[in-house]
Amino acid sequence: MAFVHVNGIDLHYTVNGTKGPWITLSHSLACNLSAWDAQVEVLQKDFRVLRFDSRGHGQTSAPPGPYTLEQMASDVHGLFLHLGIKRTHWLGISMGGMIGQTLVLGHPNIFNSLVLADTTSRRPENAIQMWGERITKAKSQGMGAMVESTLTRWFSDEFRKNSPEVIKDIVSGIETTSINGFSGCCAAISHINTFDRLKEIACPTLIMVGEQDHGTPPSMAIAMKEQMPSAEFHIIPNAGHISNVEQ
Repeated sequence: MAFVHVNGIDLHYTVNGTKGPWITLSHSLACNLSAWDAQVEVLQKDFRVLRFDSRGHGQTSAPPGPYTLEQMASDVHGLFLHLGIKRTHWLGISMGGMIGQTLVLGHPNIFNSLVLADTTSRRPENAIQMWGERITKAKSQGMGAMVESTLTRWFSDEFRKNSPEVIKDIVSGIETTSINGFSGCCAAISHINTFDRLKEIACPTLIMVGEQDHGTPPSMAIAMKEQMPSAEFHIIPNAGHISNVEQ
């Protein structure tokens, strides 16, 4: 566990593994770096695995928002400079995929490869209203009020029923996300608009999505794939939005 002061915040990060190329893991909204625990067990054998708490999440500073994806990408670039990372693989889920897209479009030579999981590159027409309503609800009722609707979007009914201990940890993560951080990142997500630039991304890319993802459904991932003909594409069976936890 370590911190670096970058871009006006104290950013919390961890590094696992001592050999091999870097791989950076970027979590979703209302999660933190512990969301990748299961993957780290495997990846640290062959990679130096960098995880971080995004702005407003986990142990990273949560200044008042709104935030922007460009700002959040700049946070990560500052972390790379601190650690001397010139090249890394990137695995981003949901919001982490949006940060990855923004970062690689600003720094085209920074990624060895890019994995975009359960994410999108184009906001729906009602994005500002939808995310605004979530911000209002969190500010007026607290993060506990966000739990049920979030779990419904994130996981299949079967998984929620059959994995109570995992769900308990997820609920704790949602409830302890700061309202500043949640609201600031909701504002950033509501402005995602990289779709028309996806064809500029030159590094090897994998787009994958849970077949039961209600947050960023397979239709969004398919549209991204059509913009990136050379990208690999995979639908994950029996998985919702947070597919790395469910499967």
